[in-house]
Amino acid sequence: MIKPLFLRTAIFLVITTLACNAATAPVSIPDPALDAPLTTTKGQQTAVLAGGCFWGLQVVFEHVKGVTHVVAGYSGGSANTAHYETVGTGETGHAESVRITYDPSQVSYGQLLKVFFAVAHDPTELNRQGPDSGTQYRSVIFYANEEQKRIAEAYIEQLNQAKVFEGPIVTQVTALNAFYPAEAYHQDYAIHHPDAPYIAVNDLPKVENLRKQLPNLYKQR
Repeated sequence: MIKPLFLRTAIFLVITTLACNAATAPVSIPDPALDAPLTTTKGQQTAVLAGGCFWGLQVVFEHVKGVTHVVAGYSGGSANTAHYETVGTGETGHAESVRITYDPSQVSYGQLLKVFFAVAHDPTELNRQGPDSGTQYRSVIFYANEEQKRIAEAYIEQLNQAKVFEGPIVTQVTALNAFYPAEAYHQDYAIHHPDAPYIAVNDLPKVENLRKQLPNLYKQR
């Protein structure tokens, strides 16, 4: 389903109360039992995650302590289909994603996943998030190495066993083949358009939930 920019804004007029509540309802979840320890020296590592519109994911992770840069983009498909209008058909294999660059001495990979599951999106929604539907909005952890894979799979199992969510987690754990940055006008869209109805209803509440629920991981942008 193609979601042009004007539709994402206009959809505010037809969002149901349920969708609005979903955007503002964080989930209290435990820390991951299996995680990478914080390093003793500063460095740079990356994580690629997908879970709904990349505008919301980007603005949430830009407020996470230890994150130095977040890029909106596409993962899961080929280079020649990594374009917004094409990805919007839901037929490219791509998911709207973010590439998160972070300092592993300040925040761990598992802590990033905690933010991802707790406030950034609903991991029980299959091929949709809130008002957006299609495979391009699916929930995916694109792992870059075996350590990331082990941590992601173990955390999903931990959360499912604890019945943290009302339904099972549908997040895919998939090897990262490539990440393609999205068009310039998508970068920091929520920051540049904070008054857009779509952003105000669906994305900015997630940042506030991060601040309230995970204060140790929150930073001012």
